[in-house]
Amino acid sequence: MFTELNELLAVSVEKPEEGKLTLLCATKTDADFLIHHFLSFYLKAGCRVCFVALVQSFSHYSIVAQKLGISLPAAKERGQLVFLEGLKSSCDVLFSKEQQSAGPNPFQFISGDGSNLKTLYEFVRTALSPAAAGDSWKCPVLIVDNLSVLLSLGLRPVDVLDFLHYCRVTVISQLKGNVVVMVHSSDDSEDEENELLATALRHQSNRILCAEGLATGFCKDIHGQLTIIHRSSWEKRAERDIVHIFQYKIQDKNVTFFARGMSAAVL
Repeated sequence: MFTELNELLAVSVEKPEEGKLTLLCATKTDADFLIHHFLSFYLKAGCRVCFVALVQSFSHYSIVAQKLGISLPAAKERGQLVFLEGLKSSCDVLFSKEQQSAGPNPFQFISGDGSNLKTLYEFVRTALSPAAAGDSWKCPVLIVDNLSVLLSLGLRPVDVLDFLHYCRVTVISQLKGNVVVMVHSSDDSEDEENELLATALRHQSNRILCAEGLATGFCKDIHGQLTIIHRSSWEKRAERDIVHIFQYKIQDKNVTFFARGMSAAVL
């Protein structure tokens, strides 16, 4: 995890927040560092994590987590991390001719009309249920590394939103946990379905982190801009959202943040 980002979000591993839906947006840039941060943060905080990886493999996340001081294989072995490798599960559904004896594949929806995500939801619910987690872990957490991929698999935005609704009810409302999801978004994108999904998620989220590339183009000392939005609660609709904007630089094992125009290269 990145300590500076924890400070910007006013969170700590000693007492992680509960009942939050955090939306991560990537606009014309690679914002995977945000996924790596929240994965390592919640594991270090002692939370039970269900990670649905739709973009990268377990080995990829394991290598990056190792740099951040977290062992994903060890977390899986002790039952703290449940990792669903979407790429592998999709291939099993599409190309495997053998009957799966261990139960239905969470990605079974690929072989149908793409509208029934019940098996994927049941996987998440079972993985984070108190009976499966035991009493040793803190609040349960669901992380999905890129919901936009589900649209590429043939699902409609309403199907993805229905899936996330059930996950929110189970993880946030019933289990008092957290949900972290990422989508790729762009104001000038021609992908109307993806923009519809991103817009709907913005309205539902408690906290939004939007990473975007610099409008001026590439810079070796500034890799992008991060906008952090703390949404006002439904009970306090009259209050405005709190918005903070920072620029950042990604390093090998860390990410540094600074106010706009305050980069060492500029000063």
